[in-house]
This record gives sequence, C-alpha cells and structure tokens, in this order.
Amino acid sequence: MQPFKYKPKLNAGKLNRRITVQKKVPGPKDEGGYPTEDVWVDVVTLYASREPLRGREFFAAAAAQAENTVRYKIRYGPAIAADMRFIDLKDNRIYYLKGAPLDDVWGDRTETHLMATEELANG
Repeated sequence: MQPFKYKPKLNAGKLNRRITVQKKVPGPKDEGGYPTEDVWVDVVTLYASREPLRGREFFAAAAAQAENTVRYKIRYGPAIAADMRFIDLKDNRIYYLKGAPLDDVWGDRTETHLMATEELANG
C-alpha cells in the first residue's frame, strides 16, 4: 500500500468554537495625568476548534499543576502575538497564549495552532 501523498484539508465543520482574541493596551489617564490600569481590547473574533493534547505534550503540560493547557486550531491569517489572550465564547473561559503561535504547520498557510493556558484557582 502506498503512503498517503496529500494532507487532509482543514475541515471547516470542526471549527465549532467562537473565540475573541484580545490584547492589552495602556488605560486612559486620570485627571492628574497618571496612567490607570491596562485594559484588554478586542482584536478579532474568529472560529476555532479545541483539540486535546496527546502523548508527550500532555505529560509536559501536566508538569505545571496550577494551569490547564489546551490547543486551539484556527485558520491562518490574523497576526496573533504571544502577549495576547483569547476568550472562548462557548464556555466563557479566558486563555492566555503560551508562547508564540505555531504558524504554518503544513507549510502552506492554511492553519495556525494556539497553545494556551487557563489559570486555575487554588483549592
């Protein structure tokens, strides 16, 4: 049997979650001219799919006890940086990106993987 030559296309039907990507910007200045707290501003809202971690990824992520690590797959396109976060609108959870997004998994600009962590409350 010959090996499969072509990669499967990104299945749009599996992009079943809506996420809103946000970035932190300096807050407005108060009446004294001093900056206030930074605020999160929406950058883009897009469709994504949440995928479980497997094998080595799962055990490496389990080493940190106080966070839940997940992988989200999105279409290639928006410029997403490592200092951003996103909100999963399906279950209203906030995830912080864990490093730079993994662009071009297949090398053809079709998908981007976001490794993110959700901070869990201590016991």
